[in-house]
Amino acid sequence: MAFIIRAILINSGIWPDQFGLDKVQSGVLFGAGIWPFAISIIIFSLIIDRVGYKFAMVFSFICYAAFGLLALMAYASVDGIVEDLSSAQLKAWDYLYWGSVLLGLGNGTVEAFINPVVATLFKEEKSKWLNILHAGWPGGLVLGGVLAIGLTDVVASDWRILVGLMFFPALVYLIMLATVKFPINERVAAGSSYKEMLAELGAAGAFITFYLIYAQLGSVFVWSGVLTWGLIALSVLAYTMYCRSLGNPILLILVIIMMPLATTELGTDGWISALMEKPMHAAGWDPTWVLVYTSLIMMVLRFNAGPVIRIIGPLGLLALCSALAILGLYLLSFATAVIFIFIAATIYGVAKTYFWPTMLGLVAEQTPKGGALTLNAIAGIGMLSVGILGGPFIGFLQERSVTDAIELEMPSIYADVIDHNDYLLGAYSSLNSTSVETLPKAIRTNVEVIRVRETQGALAKMIIFPAFMLVCYLFLILYFKSKGGYRAKLLQEKS
Repeated sequence: MAFIIRAILINSGIWPDQFGLDKVQSGVLFGAGIWPFAISIIIFSLIIDRVGYKFAMVFSFICYAAFGLLALMAYASVDGIVEDLSSAQLKAWDYLYWGSVLLGLGNGTVEAFINPVVATLFKEEKSKWLNILHAGWPGGLVLGGVLAIGLTDVVASDWRILVGLMFFPALVYLIMLATVKFPINERVAAGSSYKEMLAELGAAGAFITFYLIYAQLGSVFVWSGVLTWGLIALSVLAYTMYCRSLGNPILLILVIIMMPLATTELGTDGWISALMEKPMHAAGWDPTWVLVYTSLIMMVLRFNAGPVIRIIGPLGLLALCSALAILGLYLLSFATAVIFIFIAATIYGVAKTYFWPTMLGLVAEQTPKGGALTLNAIAGIGMLSVGILGGPFIGFLQERSVTDAIELEMPSIYADVIDHNDYLLGAYSSLNSTSVETLPKAIRTNVEVIRVRETQGALAKMIIFPAFMLVCYLFLILYFKSKGGYRAKLLQEKS
């Protein structure tokens, strides 16, 4: 619920209007709840077996409570008659930003302890039960979305009710789990050492992990590239000297797959929602219903993942989902009618349902000695890679589609409306909206038609992500077949 409620408050314009946020500030505020999640899930995995699951649970609750308090302080800063509104909005921005950071840390901490708990409790059916656990994510989206739609008028006048609703389940889970005795992690119970856990991720996995962490922090806090690479080098060197391992080869393959997988599942959501927004408004429906619909499909299917996994196995399921994602993205790239968009979105929604939890299950089943670290590190890597690599690359594909079409169809204006820029993966060209606004109306209309068409059409180019995943999963299926078939690795408890 926390994710969708905060997203609605930002994307609906409620917070931007009240606190004077522009598009860039809104994007920064949204990201402030994402990157701490990814970093905290990795960092806590290194210490979770030592500090205990209950400590992590209490820490996450404190983060939720702190977010709620800071959000209320932001509201109070601009409520009523304010003499210096700009100063009050600046103070409110600080409250919202750091509150969002704390909320992200809390969300990541929950993930850091609940994944290994479930993997330990159901160590013979990890993929099935991790799917069931992660049905809670779309379940929260459904509940939060329905509440936001149902309370639209109330929220418009006072959004604090949504913050209160978000705090309620956190209080319930604290009360429920306060007296629970958590199990000893499978790795710890088997007597596998901390060093062996680190060795599963190894130097190669550590390099990817530390690169993403420091690149993200460098982007947020505006570090120099020299400092970022210096921290990466020192961290990887220290990690390697201690664990003395390059890493589990199967895990490294899964880490590489996780980056396009996370981009396929999370990176395309915003573009698909934007695609469906106009026809939904035209039909008189709130666009949030699209998210509720696809999330409901995901929730139901994850709750019933067990029979599918028993029949075709986790790798077979991931390969099937990759194929469906290819089909869904291709259909969405040219869908225009509302019914056709819903059909294509349904196919794509089914495809991405099993990606995340089944990958976690696969990692847990093949690297049990990695304990909480490997299980959670791959989730953190996925989240960070979307923001640092996947999201910008999707933007690059869309900008290139638009600029190539402008150059082909309207070459006379190409030089006047195109900018040339650089990003992490290289140079790219983009459409300059300010320059477009200076064009005659008829030409401007043609440019907008091309922009909308090519932005949607770029979804077909995003097929490269699930196509790469499909090839990798087929390779792994053949590899395990050569070894006598896929089998989960189990650790025996130390007597």
